[in-house]
Amino acid sequence: MKNKITGRVYVLGDDIDTDQIIPAVHLVYSLDDPNERKKYGEFALSGVPPAQAGLPAGNIPFIKKDQAVSQFSIIIAAKNFGCGSSREHAPAALQIAGVKAVIAPSYARIFYRNAVDGGFLIPAESQESLTGYFDTGDIVELDLANKKVHNRRSGQTFAIKDLGQVAGIIEAGGIFAYARKTGMLQEAADV
Repeated sequence: MKNKITGRVYVLGDDIDTDQIIPAVHLVYSLDDPNERKKYGEFALSGVPPAQAGLPAGNIPFIKKDQAVSQFSIIIAAKNFGCGSSREHAPAALQIAGVKAVIAPSYARIFYRNAVDGGFLIPAESQESLTGYFDTGDIVELDLANKKVHNRRSGQTFAIKDLGQVAGIIEAGGIFAYARKTGMLQEAADV
């Protein structure tokens, strides 16, 4: 896990649910097949209503037509990001689309755990909703070591919460990789 991530942000509102992140109709693709896996990136955030897409401007596509990777690598969202059903495909779709981190004041617990356990992306928690301080397309620097996010356009810097113990899990690439790395889980050949 990199301590600093710099990229363009995509701004979203409250209560972005897992069906907005990856609509159920697109769950037919295999995450194990490289060609089908790209479809998760292509359809990431395709269920977000146009009025909320790229807030505050609205109606800004997250993924350009016929693309699988977005130009936006960081999402700034309002409260309760990832609510809805408990599908691990949601953080996977965002990762496949090129998202490295989501910054929100609160997450649905299952989305947060799926993001961490799969090592898909960094679910950074802000102290408050930051959606009013960023515009979609702003270049930001997320500094995990110093627990802050900086908006290069406005020059403003905001605090984020420490990742704590989940940082090691994300850095290892997920819960099973972390368990192997720390000796909590032995390989089948070792048993």
